[in-house]
Amino acid sequence: MILKQVIEMFDLLDRPDVSGEVVAAFLRGRGAEDVAVEKVESEKGSTDFIKVLIKGKKGKSSGGNIPTLGIIGRLGGLGARPEMLGFVSDGDGALTVLAVALKLVDMQRNGDFLDGDVIVTTHICPNAPTRVHKPVPFMDSPVDMGTMNRLEVLPEMDAILSIDTTKGNEVINTRGFAISPTVKEGYILKCSDSLLDIMMRTTGKLPHVFPVSQQDITPYGNGIYHINSILQPSTSTSAPVVGVAITTEVPVAGCATGATHPNDVEMAGRFAIEVAKDFHKGICEFFDSKEFDRLVKMYGDNKRFQTMGE
Repeated sequence: MILKQVIEMFDLLDRPDVSGEVVAAFLRGRGAEDVAVEKVESEKGSTDFIKVLIKGKKGKSSGGNIPTLGIIGRLGGLGARPEMLGFVSDGDGALTVLAVALKLVDMQRNGDFLDGDVIVTTHICPNAPTRVHKPVPFMDSPVDMGTMNRLEVLPEMDAILSIDTTKGNEVINTRGFAISPTVKEGYILKCSDSLLDIMMRTTGKLPHVFPVSQQDITPYGNGIYHINSILQPSTSTSAPVVGVAITTEVPVAGCATGATHPNDVEMAGRFAIEVAKDFHKGICEFFDSKEFDRLVKMYGDNKRFQTMGE
């Protein structure tokens, strides 16, 4: 259970003066040894990108060969100040992954080490802008998607969970979280049986899978509708990417406050940790590599969908 870490991290993030350095100092105080922060500015404002490496016993960072799991928190911002006061719904992705990082650090301090490395990335922005989106407004971001992918989607990541609030739609109608089919190099593949099994184990319920369109896995900025940014990491990596969407039964604006449900965040975070355990042990597969190779051989590659097109 990581509810304690969720509450601790929420209290830290729900501040107008929170920054990447504030979060990094908190994690280091709990025992994190490898935390990096980079501030990026634009005409829309600034945000702090944060990367936390939690080293495994046989992880690549220590000379081992166990694959690395990337856990990315996607969001526009933690807050929409001064228009809205407090933590916004859009911040749940960052809250989830930072609570996961805190839990993994606490586990290591208590003597439990994962086999492989986990890299957690997200960004900290307490005063992001908003933008028009149907059916409810979205949070915007001080930086563009290319910058986010460059600083959050790292070449060391062998598989990626992208966690994002996904409440501003009318196609996912359940409270809790849902996962996407696996996306790899422009292909939308079948949903991972391993991930569905872990989802049932951690929630005690039947799994929920959210619909993914071809539009959703193309890069932002091409003038095409996207459900949100949850699958944007797939546009800049060859690693398999699965979206973990924190969801509601009804559409909720990304800039809405008072809309964070701690139990939903906790379940999504606990799911991510269990995925890391099984992925490192080789019993969780994001996709069938032989079938993927056959797809490419028969139909060619789909990497053009990772680009801006013609």
